[in-house]
Amino acid sequence: MMGRMHDEAEQHLMNDRDHKKLGKELDLFTFSDTVGKGLPLWTPRGTAIRREIERFIVDEEIKRGYQHVMTPDIAKLELYEKSGHYPHYKDSMYAPIQDEEERFMLRPMTCPHHFELYLSKPHSYREFPIRYAELARLYRYEQSGELMGLQRVRSFCLSDAHIICASEEQAIEEVHKALDLIEYANGVLGLTMGVDYSYRLSLGDRANTQKYFKDDAGWDKAETLLREAMQKRGVAYAEAKDEAAFYGPKIDIQMKNVNGKEDTAFTVQYDLSSPLKFDLTYTGEDGKEHRTFVVHRSSIGSIERTMAFLIEKYAGAFPLWLSPVQARVLPVSEKHAAYAQEILAQLKETGIRADVSADDSLGKRIREAKMEKLPYFLVVGDAEVEAQTATLEGRAGKVGALSIADIISRLTEEIRTRAL
Repeated sequence: MMGRMHDEAEQHLMNDRDHKKLGKELDLFTFSDTVGKGLPLWTPRGTAIRREIERFIVDEEIKRGYQHVMTPDIAKLELYEKSGHYPHYKDSMYAPIQDEEERFMLRPMTCPHHFELYLSKPHSYREFPIRYAELARLYRYEQSGELMGLQRVRSFCLSDAHIICASEEQAIEEVHKALDLIEYANGVLGLTMGVDYSYRLSLGDRANTQKYFKDDAGWDKAETLLREAMQKRGVAYAEAKDEAAFYGPKIDIQMKNVNGKEDTAFTVQYDLSSPLKFDLTYTGEDGKEHRTFVVHRSSIGSIERTMAFLIEKYAGAFPLWLSPVQARVLPVSEKHAAYAQEILAQLKETGIRADVSADDSLGKRIREAKMEKLPYFLVVGDAEVEAQTATLEGRAGKVGALSIADIISRLTEEIRTRAL
């Protein structure tokens, strides 16, 4: 009996954290059968969270030497034939679009676009490594039965990058730097290694020549290099055969949703085939042409999938910097409404996402603010109007009456430091 009660309580807790349930309750995203399955529609609140994540990762990547680029969501079919994505990923790609004599595809990957960008001009050994990054909109035809909230969708935005290197040693150094970035980003998002995510070394299968690029010696060396990289980092990791990309082995960062389903969240990949298929070369110090080495990586993965994990981790009670509404002003009665609007204007002027709630009783509005999991709300009545203060309350309880300047200082510092 006790065991069953425990299981029921645990299931209830999981349901309370399910991102599909919370996404609807907190008005973060929705789906429409008219738009199509697996195509999320982001509300203003959900978009506010996405925007914070996107700004954070783009700024951090630029600090670390990435060059952000923009490439089209569509390309000629022959580009993906050249890269090998077609036919390797044919079943998960949308059907070609016929345009007079040419066929186009909604892109499932960004890499061939970045390689064509690289080929647009000659390169010298002095330029390396070249780190192209993009928040790329991608499209994959997931089967209906595989679609699951934000965790598996048909249209998503990937924090993608391709690092073109002059040597094998430089490529492995970039693998470490990419993993450093991923671990840093996870820390900022409040995700802990061994608790929220784990490492997996995803290997190929030499016997499966239809699935994987044929280069046994290259695979042996690349897998050894990535294994040695993980060992050097001193972190726990699992190995999984037949989970590699078709072009090379990879280090995957795995996460589980509230129901225990595991998915790859972020990845760092060693590419054996693209330097050959795209003839990616550079002029060396000796004046001769040399073949490049390529590393693929995704710093925070698909924004949609990362959002799903974050919604479930925080049960919708996001840290202040990620919260779609960071503060709500609650006038006690109508006569305090004008002062509440003055405070709202000051909060917004400093970049704090805030609103005012003036309808219904104060008690009901406070309960609503808590149900919406708002980080802070400010109550203003006669005493606050007279003293030109507001009574601040957060998730941890009442802070007390503070000047508006002190409240703004407190909140902006918490946002600036991305406190958890």
